Amino acid sequence: MSDTALELRNIVRVFREGAGELEIFRDVSAVLMPGEIVALVGPSGAGKSSLLHIAGLLEAPTSGDIIIGGVAVAGLSDGERTAIRRDTIGFVYQAHHLLPEFSALENVILPQMIAGLSHKDASIEATRLLTVMGLEERLTHRPAQLSGGEQQRVAIARALANHPRILLADEPTGNLDPKTAAGVFDALVQLVRSEGVAALIATHNLQLAAKMDRALVLHEGKLLDGGKLGLSG
Repeated sequence: MSDTALELRNIVRVFREGAGELEIFRDVSAVLMPGEIVALVGPSGAGKSSLLHIAGLLEAPTSGDIIIGGVAVAGLSDGERTAIRRDTIGFVYQAHHLLPEFSALENVILPQMIAGLSHKDASIEATRLLTVMGLEERLTHRPAQLSGGEQQRVAIARALANHPRILLADEPTGNLDPKTAAGVFDALVQLVRSEGVAALIATHNLQLAAKMDRALVLHEGKLLDGGKLGLSG
């Protein structure tokens, strides 16, 4: 078993456009270790969301491979890829996508019960995660009764409810004001650190990116190691 959580190996992504081709990535490679929080930065249209979808097995690369926990995905069946995605990867999007008819607690309970946990055990774990996210007083509130920041905290707790090895987040604070975004991001980091998850977080916010362990920069089809971002001023 590999010590790495996620490896992207020589990823190429090409879209067909009429008689031509549009190359999004060429020879993109990266490694994430357990417990590491990595920013994915780059200009709009660079392909950050597409790269996250490939890493999360939602989209297939034109060539290359994804290795998750030492398992190469390219040779697996659709069912095997679905099982890895379900059991190993958590997703957080810019929009929270909470179920409006259910409370915060129920939104975090449901994915655990789908995975086979009892309601009692799922409720205990959901309460723990939401408490870590600072929502212990809001467990019974439905999404419409929560602020935008609170809704996103629930979405983060839900993404980590089944103890994935990897968290993929696409602009998770993009819909929030700067103060709320900073608070939600700090709560996300606290939870990711405590769970030992490898996190790849796409963001336009360089202030938040600078708080992560390092940055990967997507530019003109290449993925560059930006190291630890340092911002002056």
